[in-house]
Amino acid sequence: MTNATTKTKRRDDLRRELLEATLRHVPFDGWTLRALIAGGRDLDFDLAEVKRLFPGGADEAVDFFVAEADRLMVEELERRDLKSMRIRERIATAVRVRLEQQAPYREAIRRALALQMMPHNGPGALRGLSRTVDLMWRAAGDDATDANYYTKRLLLAGVLSATVLYWLGDKSEDCQATWAFLDRRIGDVMQIQKARARIEKALPNPDRVVEGLFARLRSRRA
Repeated sequence: MTNATTKTKRRDDLRRELLEATLRHVPFDGWTLRALIAGGRDLDFDLAEVKRLFPGGADEAVDFFVAEADRLMVEELERRDLKSMRIRERIATAVRVRLEQQAPYREAIRRALALQMMPHNGPGALRGLSRTVDLMWRAAGDDATDANYYTKRLLLAGVLSATVLYWLGDKSEDCQATWAFLDRRIGDVMQIQKARARIEKALPNPDRVVEGLFARLRSRRA
């Protein structure tokens, strides 16, 4: 391992430590520099160190929070026997793993969504969502390379977004209402061919439009 790789790994480890400490303050201070500083104080990091780890401030911390959630989700899904499941069960498992892992940070997620809705954060939020659903489909064994690739991910993005919003307000025991809601929404994902038929009726070149839309979501810079 090169010195540069070692330094990068060490920086990522420090960012994870600071993120974990900051998450304890987000429910009270939101995703703000104040929360980052408070988290840094818990770790005896001075202001300069906090700004070095997250030079983009709270916006960058949210992006890192989402990326870390992606990483942990993939690690858990790799431990699951997804190949033995039907495709709809694989997708349901991916979404459920994501939410169960994030359960301790429900208020942080609520506040992150509010921050991501601000105009200047829109492109970054869309990139994060597209990355998450792509990882879910890849974990599920999807290897499509045609326009189905984009259609599947756009549909799952809708399912995931709707389920997260439902989950945030779910008061049922063990989130049973959320899992029932998810199961109903998964049915939408499995109707890919029907969705494509509707798109083909509405658009002259559906493959090109869907592919172009998803490509822009992944490549736009904030």
